[in-house]
Amino acid sequence: MSSEIILQLENLAISYKTRKNIINAVRDVSFSIKRGENLGLVGESGCGKSTVAYSIVNFLGPNGFVQHGNITFKGQPLQNKPEKELRQIRGADISMVYQEPMSALNPSMRIQDQMAESLITHRGMGKKEAYSEVLQALKQVYMPDAEGTMTRYPHQLSGGQQQRVLIATALLNNPSLLIMDEPTTALDVTVEAAVLDLIAELQDRYQTATLYISHNMGVVARVSHKVAVMYAGEIVELADASTIFHKPLHPYTMGLMRCLPDVDSPKGTRQLHPITGRVPSPDQLPVGCIFSPRCEFAQAVCLEGHPLLEQITQDHQIRCFRATEWQNQKPTFSEEKLAEPCHSNKIEPTQPLLGLNDVKVYYPVPFKTVRGFLGLEKRQYVHAVDGINFQVNKGRTLGIVGESGCGKSSIARAIVGLESIFGGKMEFVGLDISKPISKRSIATIQQMQMVFQDPNSVLNPSYCVGDQIAFTLRRFRSVPKNQIQSEVERLLLAVKLDESYYYRMPRQLSGGEKQRIGIARAIASNPGLLICDEPVSALDVSVQAAVLNLLLEIQTKQDTTMILISHDLSSVRFFSEDVAVMYLGKIVEIGDCEAIYKPPYHPYTAALLAAVPRPNPDLPASHVRLHGRVPSAVNPPSGCRFHTRCPFKIGDICEAEEPLLRHLSENHSIACHLTGDQLCQITI
Repeated sequence: MSSEIILQLENLAISYKTRKNIINAVRDVSFSIKRGENLGLVGESGCGKSTVAYSIVNFLGPNGFVQHGNITFKGQPLQNKPEKELRQIRGADISMVYQEPMSALNPSMRIQDQMAESLITHRGMGKKEAYSEVLQALKQVYMPDAEGTMTRYPHQLSGGQQQRVLIATALLNNPSLLIMDEPTTALDVTVEAAVLDLIAELQDRYQTATLYISHNMGVVARVSHKVAVMYAGEIVELADASTIFHKPLHPYTMGLMRCLPDVDSPKGTRQLHPITGRVPSPDQLPVGCIFSPRCEFAQAVCLEGHPLLEQITQDHQIRCFRATEWQNQKPTFSEEKLAEPCHSNKIEPTQPLLGLNDVKVYYPVPFKTVRGFLGLEKRQYVHAVDGINFQVNKGRTLGIVGESGCGKSSIARAIVGLESIFGGKMEFVGLDISKPISKRSIATIQQMQMVFQDPNSVLNPSYCVGDQIAFTLRRFRSVPKNQIQSEVERLLLAVKLDESYYYRMPRQLSGGEKQRIGIARAIASNPGLLICDEPVSALDVSVQAAVLNLLLEIQTKQDTTMILISHDLSSVRFFSEDVAVMYLGKIVEIGDCEAIYKPPYHPYTAALLAAVPRPNPDLPASHVRLHGRVPSAVNPPSGCRFHTRCPFKIGDICEAEEPLLRHLSENHSIACHLTGDQLCQITI
């Protein structure tokens, strides 16, 4: 790593003009990034991370401005530079990769044309020469079929491919500074791992200084040399990655670490401890230390004075009045124990609550037919779920994991009756539930409820949340009419909200609070089966921990049977007793959670586990990686559906014969042509 400082921020303060007043969004931010160095900027939503990034490239909008402080790029100040000079720097010497690739790519232009724009504008290349450079850039980011990709439009690429296009575009002019704003948040864990490998490789190759913004501590540990922790517009701790993850000193940093589920810790061996409260609004900052209302170690001095960012060692800065005390002895947090489970993990196999037998969920492809036998037209279908079998025992939690498009949500929606099944049979407490919801009895609907990924799609913006919970109680006649309000208040307390939330509108709630209301609605009917479809994927780490704890507490107190759908294997291990791994509509591995997370692994499961970013910068990166994209579910591959991406493919048998689920132990089955001994040799 070079000693040349590429970017330096000194006492940066950023404000926004509003109708009422000027809001100070970012205050006193200072850090530097050297050539070849990666600085991770972490914190909850609303902490000012993206605002700092946009200030560097002057994208603050018409009402945003740098109030004071300095932004220095390669020794030259960026403030007050004419827009013409800034345009020469942006895209050429400073590049940015955004969180949502489709918002940065022009949907009406082919990939080659929008990538070539940067070279034509900044380096004066001709179109033919620019196309040649674009092709080389796409190959450098390992884009499959780089030549074909150039002539495609953004909507014809997968999310991972779109993100690779953005990274290749950002690196076309070999910039000195690369800003990455949550570049992997919207990606599957396997694609995320490939992108992170790519970022590390390109950084070593080009020695680019990188500012990496994320709320995912595991991702930051994977790519960063230094880490700056932001809270409510200020940096509260800054140190090298190893120090931040192994010896954090600020209570906020330690709180973030305690929110993370560990993929290596079985269920019941680790508790999550969410940070109480929420990030304050920039116009309603507390007096004294801004973290003091959420800090359980706050003292009188914390409530009165504002701490400065102090240098406690050569490479470690912290904003805390008790920094010296923490340096000598880490604080002891109070431990809040969850309710004790009311059932044993050992459930007899003779107590199935839900059973699926050869269930298929197909979606017809609109306006596409192929000529069949004797010239008859044959309808094509998306094979979202293609003949799966499993059962869920009473009081247990089944985690269903896999990449996007593997059929997880389709099977969940089929179970609750929101999707019709194409074939097979589903039974719930001995009743046939193969029919859609419109043909099910009220009693059956009451016993199966669902928590959706996006609470905004569930809550009606025109009604207060209390009335929306009350509607569920009236629909199922769960309590007498004169007790509905008191029951709603009890449900609000059950999801850790008080009675004052009854008359609040959905727009007045945070994302985590909306998800809690969604959970309160789902448990209002006292269901026997609760299906949770990615309930925490869009939430901050602290809110994720609170929601997972809440669901676990509901399960242990009410003995509720649950299905948790997620692409996050850490959350699944924290929450589930059993796990089913799905790929392209098939279950490739199923069994007891502890059997799934240790050898023998199905090659796909091994790739999923290897891709999980762990919050430890000293762990070596795994080399089990998947290449290519998930094949089309309209025409799935013959034989083993995973053979087109499998790093352990053994030959023609994988392409010709579909492997059946075979029992490797009493509670563990894998669908693979590899022998048990060969599967045991797969390491992550």
